[in-house]
Order: sequence, then C-alpha cells, then structure tokens
Amino acid sequence: MSGDQYDRYDNTGGYGNTFYVPPMPAAPPPAPADGVRAVAAAVLNLSGLGLGYALMRRWALTALCWIATAVLLFVALPADPDGVPAFAIVLYVAFLVAVAAHAARLGLRTPLAGLRQAPLALGLGLLLLVVPAGGAVLYDDARDEATQQMLLDRLDEADRLVQAAGEKDFSTAQADYRKALGAYADLRADHPGSRAAERVPARMKTFYTTVGATFEQGNYCQAIEPLTYLRTVPKSLPDTDLAELKSWPDDRLATSLYECASTALTAGGDTWAAQFGKLLTTFPESEQAAKAEPAVAAAVARTEKGLRGAEPCSAVERLRTLGSQIVAVPSERAEVGAALDKDARRADASADNGTYACGVDQYRDGDFESAQTTMTKWASDHKAAKSAALAKKIAIAAEIAQTVPAAGKTLPTTRQGGSISVTVQNDSPDEITVLYTGPVTGSFTLKGCGSCKAYSMIRTITRGFEPCSDSSKNYPERTISLPVGTTYFLHKPMNDSLSSPASDTAKLESGYIYTECAYTTQSLGSTS
Repeated sequence: MSGDQYDRYDNTGGYGNTFYVPPMPAAPPPAPADGVRAVAAAVLNLSGLGLGYALMRRWALTALCWIATAVLLFVALPADPDGVPAFAIVLYVAFLVAVAAHAARLGLRTPLAGLRQAPLALGLGLLLLVVPAGGAVLYDDARDEATQQMLLDRLDEADRLVQAAGEKDFSTAQADYRKALGAYADLRADHPGSRAAERVPARMKTFYTTVGATFEQGNYCQAIEPLTYLRTVPKSLPDTDLAELKSWPDDRLATSLYECASTALTAGGDTWAAQFGKLLTTFPESEQAAKAEPAVAAAVARTEKGLRGAEPCSAVERLRTLGSQIVAVPSERAEVGAALDKDARRADASADNGTYACGVDQYRDGDFESAQTTMTKWASDHKAAKSAALAKKIAIAAEIAQTVPAAGKTLPTTRQGGSISVTVQNDSPDEITVLYTGPVTGSFTLKGCGSCKAYSMIRTITRGFEPCSDSSKNYPERTISLPVGTTYFLHKPMNDSLSSPASDTAKLESGYIYTECAYTTQSLGSTS
C-alpha cells in the first residue's frame, strides 16, 4: 500500500482499489498550552469587564463580570465622603482574583478570538488596567469633592444657626451660638485644608457682629452678656487667626459697662456697683474706667441735694445705700480705690447729717412714731450738735402727738419758760414721766406717791371725784412756767406698765394758777 490507498480483498474472488476517510472529531482539538495567553486572559479579566472571557467566547461568564462591576458601581456612585463600604471592595477584589485565575486556567489551552497573538492580548490587558486604576483615581477625586461639599454644608448649617440666633434674645440664642461656634472649630481643627475651613475666618466677622448687634443698637445693658461671651471665643478657635476680632469686643464691652452702670446709678438701681467693678478690674486703664469714680462722686453730690428737698428721708436712705454699694466696688488701681472710699465716707456722713431733716419731715407729714424714733436716735448720736436740744423736743412732741394728734400741728421750738405757773402732782403709786408741748416743749419725772393707789373706773366717774385732793397725802409735784396758749400734757409711767398713757389739754390764760394731776385708774384687771 502506498499513500492513503490500500488493497482490499473482494469476496467475489478478486482485488480492487478504494479510499478510507476517517471520521471528524466532536470538538476542535485543544490548542497547545500557552502561558502568555493564560496571563493575557487573566489580565483582561482584571479590568472588571470580563474581556478575557469575551475573547474566549464565554458569554455567560462575561455577563457575570459585567453584573458584578455594575453592582459595584451602583454601590459606589454617586461618590460619598465615607467611600465604598469595605466589605463591597473586598468582595469585588476577591471576585476579580477568582475570575482572573479562572480565565488563566481556561486561556492556557483556549485560543483567543480576534487576538490570536498572546503578547498582543497581554498588552491590551495591561493597557485596560488603566480603566480600573483611572476609575479609582476619579472616584477618589469625586469622593474628595463630596467631602468638600459635605463640609460646606456643615458651614452653611452653622451660618444659618447664627442668622436665626441673631433674631432672638442672647439668653435664648446662646445655645445656638455655641453650637455654631463648635461647628466652626471642628472645621478648622479636623479639616484644616478644606474649602469650608478656609472660609471660617470670614464667617467669624459675621458671627461677632451678629452676637454684638445689641451694642450697635444702643442697648448697652443687654450688650454686656453677649460681648462678655465674645471675649471667650478665641479660646474655642485656637487654630483660627481672628486678627483684630480678638480685641473687637473689648472697647464695646467697656462702653456698655460704663453706660449701663451710669444709667442704673442715676436711676437708683442696684446693679451699677457690680458693673463698675467689672469695668475697673477688667479694663482698668480704659477711657471708660477713668470716668467711673467721677460718676459715683457726682451721684453722691446729686443725692445730697435731696436732703434739702421735699423727700429728705428718701435722700438719707439713698445715701446710706450708696455708701454700702460704693464700698463693694473693687478696683485694680489704688488711686481709684482711695477716691471711691472717700465717696463712700462722704455718702455715710451726709446720710447721718441728713437724718435730722428726715425726722423733721416725718413730723410734718404726721408720721409721729417714725419722727420720735428718728429724732431720739439722732439726739443720742449727736449730743454736741447745736440742733440736739431741738431734736429732743421734736421727739417729745411726736410722742405726745401719737396720743393727741392735735399736739403735732406745729413744730416745736427751743423756746423756754412763760408767765403762767402750772403745778403737776402725782396721785399714783408709779413713777411717771410728764411730757408737754405747745408754745413750750419739755419733760420731767415725778416719783410715785407711796400712799396712793389706783382708782377704780367707777370711782372716777362718780360726781365729786377729785384726784390730788387728799390733804393728808404728800403728792410728789413740780411747778413749771408756761406761756399763754394751749399746752398738751402726757403722763406715762416710767416702767410702761399702763396700757395707755393719760393725756390732758390745757388752755392757759393770764391771771390763773393751774394744777395738773396724774393718777391711775384700774378696771377689769387693767390699769391706765
């Protein structure tokens, strides 16, 4: 036999020539193993597009790669500041490694359609790796931009807080201010290179002017608290260059403290001392601090004028209050402190001296109980004063007027003596004080009558009753000289044992000798 031809025996008894065609294989024979092709298939799959599978016509596996990549894109986009969840990245990378390994195994003996040269396919695969790498870079950029936008949103939210807080009272808005300031501080500290952080210094100008708006409106008392708060802001923003904003509140706060304190001082309020104290200790060298003590001195002088006005008692009380308030004002400067001490002493002295005028005013206003108390104390404290004697007389008249109001119609004088003799006798067992006022005012005491007793109330209303008429008794007595006119007498025991003192009104005329008799009555267990 030669070639593909051979002799075949024919059962008919002869030989003949015929050809043999072998059967076709069921599948193409596997390609020779090619390591470069295997690597190319693996690298092509690493792009995430399943190109290794596509060149091997494994369409189902190619679609699987597309689905996995689409799922990743769905999870990752749009870019979020937090990035893609770690578990998603781990799963996707594991998937790429798996399909790359699988493609390498298949590509070892499977030819690549369209790219039969393995080196060319490998080069394309390496080139296509730029796609996921570039996508990662672009995603990082998008993520950074998303982060920037998130931080800008935080900045805008803080700005809105400040704007809304500016429409409220500071006490109500303070929490919002603190929250906004915290947001600004976090941007500067945690994200110093962000666009939002770079805008914080400009925002702080708005923050300061909004918080301190009450000062610009002239509401100095209301401006003190927010301006004080603004002086603490630099501590909350250590990483922010606030420049002139650091000292922005100082002069405004000093002005607010002075103006608010001055207003309260003039109006008679009680907050000015603390405000002047804060001014003198916080800004001792300021222009406003230099005006504080003169304002206090002027207030004392202004109040002193009230001692000669219609309400001297109010002026006395105000001066006393001023004295105690001035003492409480602290100062960093010794000379200012000395001047304030002098003002306090002056206020106390003027109040003390004005007490006499207050007592006179109380007497004239019919407040006899207060007048008695005021004048008694003043006379005791100022025994050497020229008006001490008259103060005692006013106290006497005020005491009588509490029982006999008519006795207080005129102010007593220092006049003494008169042409009419009046003898006062004591027909009671108690030592008594005799007070009298009228043209002449005075007092004296009479010892108790040892043989005398209190009269019953029935006895005193019996016809013919005459006290001090028993010639066998030695009544303690005293004779005084009084002028013509009405004199009011008041008899009271020295031990204040009577429920009410006895009184008598005598209209004295020339040519008569008058006798006053003091006695005690007793009824139902009480004496008078």
